[in-house]
Amino acid sequence: MDHDPRRLPGARARHQRSRTVAPPVDLAGFVEQFWVVEWDYDRPYRQKVVPYPQVHLTVQPGGAAVLAGPATRYVHRELQGTGRVVGAALRAGTARALVGAPVASVTDRRDPVVCPVTADVDGLAAYLRGRLPAGGPDRAAAEARDLVATIAEDRSVVRVDALAHGTGSSVRSLQRLFHEHVGVGPKWVIRRYRLHEVTELMAAGRPVRWAEVAVELGYADQAHLTRDFTEMFGEPPTAYAMRY
Repeated sequence: MDHDPRRLPGARARHQRSRTVAPPVDLAGFVEQFWVVEWDYDRPYRQKVVPYPQVHLTVQPGGAAVLAGPATRYVHRELQGTGRVVGAALRAGTARALVGAPVASVTDRRDPVVCPVTADVDGLAAYLRGRLPAGGPDRAAAEARDLVATIAEDRSVVRVDALAHGTGSSVRSLQRLFHEHVGVGPKWVIRRYRLHEVTELMAAGRPVRWAEVAVELGYADQAHLTRDFTEMFGEPPTAYAMRY
């Protein structure tokens, strides 16, 4: 376990500042939010980043823009000195138009963007306007976006076959749609958002009945829940709770 005290939320706030910016109306169907993070560390800091089914377009002053595909597990980013990065968190379904290939082709990858992008929110917005469909997402992209939103908001969604049945589709069709437009499969997306609810339970500060939670979230038992949580967040639920 990493015992760097700077990872505690209160301590981290002394070294990092972050803010989000809502997208303009013409990009709201494509971008969930723009974000800006600034940091100042006198020695290198390894920051753990937990994954979401999102693609991010990021740029730093003096650096090339990067298209970061969805990650399938936590990663570490090393921050040192004084720095700043600006990003656009893209809605599910958006990146297919930028990549020109299935979004799964950039999963767990960080690819430089060859066209210069100004290192601010306006620069990212201008870049996206020049490369995204003027009429909004196409039907398949919008369907992928809406399905991911449904999974995120409806905690009763714990199985892919139930999601497929509820949408009048098949499991195989959903898998193809997510491969093309999300970059990770529907099972992974469901697992990610249900595990997010585990962190919310722990944040509430009340005792957690792990066996009951495991069943409620669609797991066979507590051991499977612990395994998935550890793979996603880099530590078991109890260690995560003690830290945060």
